[in-house]
Amino acid sequence: MKLNIKDTFNKELPADPNKNNTRRKVFEACYSYVTPRIPSHPTLIHVADELAEMLDLERDTQSEDFLEVFSGKKVYPKTHPFAMCYGGHQFGHWAGQLGDGRAINLMEIRANGQHWALQLKGAGATPYSRTADGLAVVRSSIREHLCSEAMHYLGVPTTRSLSLMLTGDEVLRDMLYDGNQAYEKGAVVCRVSPSFVRFGNFQLFAARKDHKNLKNLADYTIRNFFKDIKSEGKEKYIAFFQQVVNNSLEMVLHWQRVGFVHGVMNTDNMSILGLTIDYGPYGWLEGYDANWTPNTTDSRNHRYAYGNQPGITLWNLVQLANALYPLIEEAKPLEDILESYQQNFDLKYVEMMSKKLGLTQKNQEVEQLIEEVEQNLQLTETDMTIFFRELPRVQKKNTPQEAFQKIHKSFYKPLELAGATTDAWLKWFAKYIDILQKEEDKDETRKFKMYEVNPKFVLRNYMAQLAIDAANKGDYSIIEELYEVLKRPYNEQPEYEKWYVKRPEWARNKVGCSMLSCSS
Repeated sequence: MKLNIKDTFNKELPADPNKNNTRRKVFEACYSYVTPRIPSHPTLIHVADELAEMLDLERDTQSEDFLEVFSGKKVYPKTHPFAMCYGGHQFGHWAGQLGDGRAINLMEIRANGQHWALQLKGAGATPYSRTADGLAVVRSSIREHLCSEAMHYLGVPTTRSLSLMLTGDEVLRDMLYDGNQAYEKGAVVCRVSPSFVRFGNFQLFAARKDHKNLKNLADYTIRNFFKDIKSEGKEKYIAFFQQVVNNSLEMVLHWQRVGFVHGVMNTDNMSILGLTIDYGPYGWLEGYDANWTPNTTDSRNHRYAYGNQPGITLWNLVQLANALYPLIEEAKPLEDILESYQQNFDLKYVEMMSKKLGLTQKNQEVEQLIEEVEQNLQLTETDMTIFFRELPRVQKKNTPQEAFQKIHKSFYKPLELAGATTDAWLKWFAKYIDILQKEEDKDETRKFKMYEVNPKFVLRNYMAQLAIDAANKGDYSIIEELYEVLKRPYNEQPEYEKWYVKRPEWARNKVGCSMLSCSS
């Protein structure tokens, strides 16, 4: 296995001089060197084949080298693995130093004209692990591996996952934080991204008033990942912040489009590149509910609920602005950019929802229609994915009653449709059909345009749980099947129709299928 090593982070930025792997505060450094823990018996479960090809690794995935390097068993020659140092706000409260507690950056490579950082998650403790062991278990690793790739194929900006391996070790976990510890199979994933730098990397230097390294980090990030920025001085950092805001807006807009709920939008989980990062207790809306969060830790306050994600993105961007302020020393440029976020999001949200509804018109009537469909979706438990996937079947010639029947399979409790709920939907469809009749596109053309933005297949929690349950019995076939399904989420794929269903009733309150903890 031959890799084109092109390390930058651990070449251009300051290292922690202490090379002991002991839990500690780290100052005036961007990272600490750390060697992955050697697993007792690594076994490859799954490789994302298209990503392997993009990394020029498709011929090596079954080799002993691949197994050893991407399980942490050996360090690739002339590389120097490390864990990043960063801070962050967790659930709105400043937590101070956090860092890569169970992630170890192996190397950066150049492949097919692109730059990639490769990182193991679950490969053991680092100086930033605090009281944890730095390990990961099969269930969380399967969820991260499958979701990273599913999001990519949905067109959502995201980090990727190359491989999923068993370590051969048992890991003690308290899955629901309720005092019931149990041993689970250990696992490790290899995460892939152009960079894993987060908002929190900048925040920690700013909080410590280490403006020298704050500038070093900002310059490094712009030089390597925002190469179109040519200005200097404070203008450079203003332009940098503007691009981070733009990228973050696009990311969360895609989340809302496909019904994805991240679950832990702490500032240390926000990528500076606007990529979805750190797949923990995530979920997709099944019953449409703007107040739903998959995270047990957030079950009381719903800070990171689906409907709050755009606002929390802005809140996090405000914290990043505060961190970058010492490089700019002017509040107004940052405030102007932050104010434009909300205006831009509102405009782009209407545009995105219009596409989901198959509409090209831009007027108050369409905006009202969007507001009303969101209200109606919450009148009774309605599956978001199925509703928007069935909606393209509505034709201009349909009556409201005929249109309503076409989306009937999206309702979890059809008996609740009587009376006011049905009346609200019939009223909505009457308006919708009236607007459709003013559209130039023919029904068939509009249908295929809607299919391009409304996925048929998403990684519902119960689907991931079925893969996990089978994997715990040594059967990895569901992982492979879901990977294949989720590579083409907008295609009909009749051979996989069994995955195009509402969440089964048995999964409504099952652990892993509804709420999940940060241990998930």
